[in-house]
Amino acid sequence: MKAVALKQYLPIDDPNSFLDVDLPKPIPTGRDILVAIKAVAVNPVDTKVRAPKEQVEETPRVLGWDASGVVAAVGADVTMFKPGDEVWYAGDITRAGSNTEFQLVDERIVGKKPTSLSHTEAAALPLTTLTAYESFFDRLGIDRDGASKGQTLLIVGAGGGVGSIGIQLAKHAGLIVIATASRPETTAWVKELGADHVVNHREDMVAQVRALGMQHVDHIAIFNDMRHWETAVELIRPQGGIVTIDDTNLPMPMDGMKMKAASLHWEFMFARAMHQTPDMIEQHKLLSWVASEIDAGRIRTTVSEVLSPINATNLREAHRLIETGQAKGKIVIEGF
Repeated sequence: MKAVALKQYLPIDDPNSFLDVDLPKPIPTGRDILVAIKAVAVNPVDTKVRAPKEQVEETPRVLGWDASGVVAAVGADVTMFKPGDEVWYAGDITRAGSNTEFQLVDERIVGKKPTSLSHTEAAALPLTTLTAYESFFDRLGIDRDGASKGQTLLIVGAGGGVGSIGIQLAKHAGLIVIATASRPETTAWVKELGADHVVNHREDMVAQVRALGMQHVDHIAIFNDMRHWETAVELIRPQGGIVTIDDTNLPMPMDGMKMKAASLHWEFMFARAMHQTPDMIEQHKLLSWVASEIDAGRIRTTVSEVLSPINATNLREAHRLIETGQAKGKIVIEGF
């Protein structure tokens, strides 16, 4: 089967950073399903895993953690899917990724694809949807169905993939969303997605939020980088919560958090699959709920750019675009 893989971890402008390869087609067993990939999306995690380092792979390594496709075969213990089902998922970072014609994935982290979206439109959403949903509703304890209506949420880095779906999920839950963006195109994008207010994260965010009449906000999600940590601590209300997805080696002073009895949460959507947690199936349920909301017209895709076909050249281009830090929404690659 066709696949795009790497053997060395190289700068993205190196033609060997991704290679077109031919690999054996896998066979599903247990609770695995075999998916014929129709479209994939590229996320910052892809670029972080591929980042230059000395390690060399003995066999080609396939990356990719966002996919939409069709079930081609199922393992003996599969109960939720059958061949021909259209599915979407983010997969498991400890296994071979989705940049391949056929991929094995555990059925418990897979959902039925929204019927109203094409595979290309659907592939833009799984990883970021899982991340934003778990950040808000599992980590911060916001009520998905409206019991938290009227509370305020500051989304730092709202124009990216996670922020783009996060704005929609937060508005669906009835929150007042303050989104950050620093360029005219991302400012327009977050407004289009439903943000109530927009502030510039390259300027004084504390002053901008307080100019809106808010001394503090109830919840903060940091979806770009932890340089904004002290700003977040200043803005979070007493007993509020901050969630972040960013790896950090930066200082994170906790005195202000202690004095406010505020909480810090880390979100990593691969944790359930990586550690085989007893609640792995929650990701199946989550993706199924979001699919129903999409089909009802309450949530939209966040795809902003489409490349075709799925090959080494286009994977390199998608990674290059992500590494500029200027991408909005999601970059999708379709078809082999």
